[in-house]
Amino acid sequence: MNKLQSIGYSIYFNNALVKLANFIKTGEYSRFFVLTDENTGKHCLPLLREHLKEFDNYDLIEIAAGEESKNIDFCIGIWKMLIDFGADRKSLLINLGGGVISDLGGFAASTFKRGIDFVHVPTTLLSQVDASVGGKTGIDLENIKNIIGTFTQPKAVFIEHEFLNSLPPRQILSGLAEMLKHGLIADVLYWNKLKSSNLKKPSAELVYHSVEIKNEVVIADPTEQGIRKSLNYGHTIGHAIETWSLMNDENPLTHGEAIAAGMICEAKLSNLKTNLDDSELKEITEMIMGLYPKYPLNRDSYETLYGIMLKDKKNQNGRINASLLTRIGQCRIDNICTEEELYASLDYYSAL
Repeated sequence: MNKLQSIGYSIYFNNALVKLANFIKTGEYSRFFVLTDENTGKHCLPLLREHLKEFDNYDLIEIAAGEESKNIDFCIGIWKMLIDFGADRKSLLINLGGGVISDLGGFAASTFKRGIDFVHVPTTLLSQVDASVGGKTGIDLENIKNIIGTFTQPKAVFIEHEFLNSLPPRQILSGLAEMLKHGLIADVLYWNKLKSSNLKKPSAELVYHSVEIKNEVVIADPTEQGIRKSLNYGHTIGHAIETWSLMNDENPLTHGEAIAAGMICEAKLSNLKTNLDDSELKEITEMIMGLYPKYPLNRDSYETLYGIMLKDKKNQNGRINASLLTRIGQCRIDNICTEEELYASLDYYSAL
């Protein structure tokens, strides 16, 4: 459980921050920068600083926490800071934070001076098992998630389990949704292991297994032409619910909370379209509902949700395209869904 090999880079686990310091030493970078947000700066930066004591050639860039920061304006701010700090093409950007930092920092680095090196030091469970691995960078535009971005692989990923100790329970649950998804789409034994584990604080072994599943999918299909689309299970509807919540709620859903609702809806879609068994639909629904509070959806929101889904970058020829389950542990990509089918899946969730 020390290391996984991905597309031209390594994902480090045990003593990850020691390995980060060694990576910087051998990288011959002119200087480096640490991108963080106000939460990570408070809770995680001190531990990172302990491992960077021998370095004096770096600066900090801090942004506001939250999905609202993942836009072109904050990206411009990062580019300006890099210019002000004298970043050149031999500079390194260290993305210390959750999914927003990974996505935004990766995009800023991949486009600054046509691309500088970056690494991810994910500090949330969500970013450790999802956003930091796979080479997707991106920002949101007009409430459409990740609609602008690049496929650019980091130079390394450093997963430090100790960072999870600083997370509130809600953030653990947010990352857990992606772990559940990995089991549902690719590994029934892992799904069953999650069912019987203490999910209030997932073990390093469970995190490693989740990253391993995602990494195998990414290696097989780096630019999402085929099997990588399976990682979108739960996200067609889940992203729409997440966007709706961001637009309408004072305390919006986390990514994982929205994806959890999306996975139930898309399990129902799978039941309707790809022959997912009634008993497995029930198993998925009960497992997820036992972990996540139900989000209040009603028919008044369906039209708006459908409109958000129509803008999803995964669609084909203006038709909504979802990845669905044939059984727990197996996923089928490229399923065109009608408005009526999507509404039926939302009805299923709403009636729970």
